[in-house]
Amino acid sequence: MKGTSLSLALASTLLVLSPIEKALASDKFIAIGTGGQTGVYYVAGQSICRFVNRGQDEHNIKCNAPASGGGVANVNGLRSGEYNFGIMQSDHQYKALKGVTPFQQSEPMEDIRAVFSLQSEVFTILARKDAGITTFDDLKGKRVNIGNPGSGQRDTFEQVMQEKGWTNEAFSLVSDLKPAEQASAMSDNNIDAMSYFVGHPNGAIQEASTTTDAVLVPVVGPEIEKMLAERSYFTKAIIPGGMYRGNPDDTPSIGGKAVLSTTADTDSELVYQLVKSVFENLDRFKRLHPAFKDLTAEEMIEVGLSAPLHEGAARYYKERGWI
Repeated sequence: MKGTSLSLALASTLLVLSPIEKALASDKFIAIGTGGQTGVYYVAGQSICRFVNRGQDEHNIKCNAPASGGGVANVNGLRSGEYNFGIMQSDHQYKALKGVTPFQQSEPMEDIRAVFSLQSEVFTILARKDAGITTFDDLKGKRVNIGNPGSGQRDTFEQVMQEKGWTNEAFSLVSDLKPAEQASAMSDNNIDAMSYFVGHPNGAIQEASTTTDAVLVPVVGPEIEKMLAERSYFTKAIIPGGMYRGNPDDTPSIGGKAVLSTTADTDSELVYQLVKSVFENLDRFKRLHPAFKDLTAEEMIEVGLSAPLHEGAARYYKERGWI
């Protein structure tokens, strides 16, 4: 009777689980939190799953990479078990590990683990040309999209605002649109400027700069230099000139690395097979988005890893003689 009751309880529990949560319970399923469908995170997650799923006959592991709210949401998804992998900025991996803003309401996530890093990312501000915005300070008094809650762009934007002593009152309108909504909002003249923390070239930036006369805004100045000095996970970055219509010159900003993260509890074989699937197809992987073209195995297993390496990833890297 006890066994029957336990089985019924388990069955009842499974009925209220989402399809992804049911699959995760089998320990043979990879769920990767990504980002908006116009962003590089989404392409990265889909690309990783593409190669994992090709080897399903060998390892019987299935991979899915749904769109999500972005890096901060992916950290929270790892905490809750919604995902067992998540793509995020390297600074968010570090902040989750230490339990600092924007994760100060939670205990330090001491079990977060790095898998490998991906593309370089740049904090990007694009403004309508007719809004008269040529510097970051010109955003004051304008209609600005600072990003959806849970996104890396919003967290970074709020860090810059804090350094400058700004609040939302500095703008005539603050919106929290998702990445896929920004370009149309600019072309419809509903916002003066959009923001993104993203690898380049990017589809949303291309769309906005194609449908609207728009300029990339430099993110520079003494407050930015202070941020770079105090936060080693940020670096100086450049958006190359000529990448987007109407922007022939390089645009300086700050940036970092996108990283794939997991937790210490994630099965080592899952991590090992995911890592193996990507690195044994790295040349093919690099062709799936222009932001991936400069990836190298050497950098991916070292640069931007602001949390301890998962043992499953380390196992593969040791087999290859890389560590």
